[in-house]
Amino acid sequence: MKNPTASSSTSLLFLSLAIASLVLFSSVNDGDAAADRKLMATETHQFHNIKLTSILPGSVCESSSEGQKPSPSSLKVVHKHGPCHKQQNTKESLSSSASQILTHDESRVKSINSRIAFNAARKSFTSTNSVTVPAKSGSSLNAGNYIVTVGLGSPKKDLSLIFDTGSDLTWTQCEPCARSCYDQADPIFNPLQSTTYSNVSCSAPQCNQLKSATGNSPSCNGNTCIYGVQYGDQSFTVGFFVKDKLTLSPTDVVPDFYFGCGQNNQGLFGQTAGLIGLARDKLSIVSQTSQKYGNVFSYCLPSRSSETGYLTFGQSAVSKTIQYVPFADTQGTTFYFIDIVAIYVGGENLRISPTVFSTAGSIIDSGTVITRLPPAAYTALRNTFRKQMTQYALGKPVSILDTCYDFSKYSTVQIPTISIVFGGNKKIDIHVSGILYVINPSQVCLAFAPNSDASDVLIYGNVQQKTMQVVYDVAGGKLGFGAQGCA
Repeated sequence: MKNPTASSSTSLLFLSLAIASLVLFSSVNDGDAAADRKLMATETHQFHNIKLTSILPGSVCESSSEGQKPSPSSLKVVHKHGPCHKQQNTKESLSSSASQILTHDESRVKSINSRIAFNAARKSFTSTNSVTVPAKSGSSLNAGNYIVTVGLGSPKKDLSLIFDTGSDLTWTQCEPCARSCYDQADPIFNPLQSTTYSNVSCSAPQCNQLKSATGNSPSCNGNTCIYGVQYGDQSFTVGFFVKDKLTLSPTDVVPDFYFGCGQNNQGLFGQTAGLIGLARDKLSIVSQTSQKYGNVFSYCLPSRSSETGYLTFGQSAVSKTIQYVPFADTQGTTFYFIDIVAIYVGGENLRISPTVFSTAGSIIDSGTVITRLPPAAYTALRNTFRKQMTQYALGKPVSILDTCYDFSKYSTVQIPTISIVFGGNKKIDIHVSGILYVINPSQVCLAFAPNSDASDVLIYGNVQQKTMQVVYDVAGGKLGFGAQGCA
C-alpha cells in the first residue's frame, strides 16, 4: 500500500495554493425491454441461467417497475454513464471506456486506503503520542457512478449530484466561479438568485467541523468560512462554506442545510453539478437531517445503467423483509465498516482463514465500482469460479478484471451463485447482475478484483449491491439488505 505521508504533504500544499488563490481573488440494442427486465432468470440449484441480452448495456432509459416501491418523496437514482442520465450524450456514454472507468475506480480504492491509514495513524497518535501523522488525509475519489437530483435555494434550482457514502461534505459549483468551474449540464447555482442563501462565518461551530469532514482546516476570507477538498485523483473543490434551503421533494425540505459553494473546481466529476455526502460526519446530509429522518437512509441501484433506482431518507420506505448485519468498529467517522466472514461460490464455502478478512477489515462504499477482496480471498473465489465455468472459454482480461469470458456465441449462459456471509452470520445472496461486469458480449468478467496487499481494506462495491434495498440504519448501528429492492 502506498505510503500516504508523502502524497499527503504534496496534496496539502496544492490545496493550500488553491485556497489562497480563491481568497486573493475574492479580496447494443436493448431487444425486448419487457423480457429483458425479467432478465436474471431462473436459479437451478446453485447456478443462474441467464439470457445474454438481459445483461448487456441498454441504450434506452426504462423506469424500473418491479420490486419494492420507494416512497413518493424518494429521489430517483440514475447511472452517470447510462441513458437515464438526461445530461449524458447517449452515443458518447455507450462508448465510455471500461478500462478508464476501472482505472478511476482503482484510484478511488487507493485513496480510501490512504485515508483509512491516516485515520488509524491519527488514532494511534492520540493514544501514544509517538506516531508521525500525515499533514492531511486523501479524500476518496468522486468517481461514483450514481446521480440524484435535488433542489437548492429559494426558488429552488434543480442540480444533479453524485451520491457518495464515502464522502461527508455536500458541495456544488457556484457563480461567479471565481477561479475555475468545469463544464456541467445544469445551470451553475447562483447564490444571488436565492432569498434564503447565507455565508457561514469563521466563528460558527460548523466552520470548525470542516476539518473532520474534509481532512483540511478551513480558511477565512474576511469573516466568511472557506472550505477545500482534494480527492485521490487530484480533483478538488474550493469555495465558500454556506447554508441554504435544500429540497428533496415538495414535502421534504431542509431549511438551513450546510454545504460547499465551489468557486474553484476541477476534476473527474463528469457533467454533474457536484456531490452529496452520505457518510458519518456531522456535516454529512445524514447527520444534518438526523432529527427529521432518524439517521436512516436507503437506496437501490438498478441492475443495468438503462434502469432507474432510488435514494430514500427515513425509515418509512424500508422493507419489512430486510436482513440486518451489524456495523463494525468505524475506525474513524467517515466510512461504514462491516464484518465479512465467508464467501460461497456455487454453494461451496470457500476455504479462507478468518484472519484474511479481519486483518484490515471491510467497508461498504457506494462509489467504488468493483468489490476489492484480500488477495487470498480473491484467489480462492476466482479459482472456484473458473472451475465451475470450464464450459466457457476465457476471454481477454480488462484492466483489474482477470477472469473474463467470451459469450458472443451464446444466447443463454449458466454461472454459479455467489453469496457473502456478514457479521452476525447473515448470508446474503448477490443478485446475478452483481456477479458479472459486462463490457460487451465477448468480454463478460467476474466483477471482483484483488487488493494489492493483505493490509488493504476489503471494499464492498456498488456492482455487488445492485437490485438490493441497502439500508443504512446509522442510529441502530446496522446495515440492511433486502432482495428485489428494484429491477
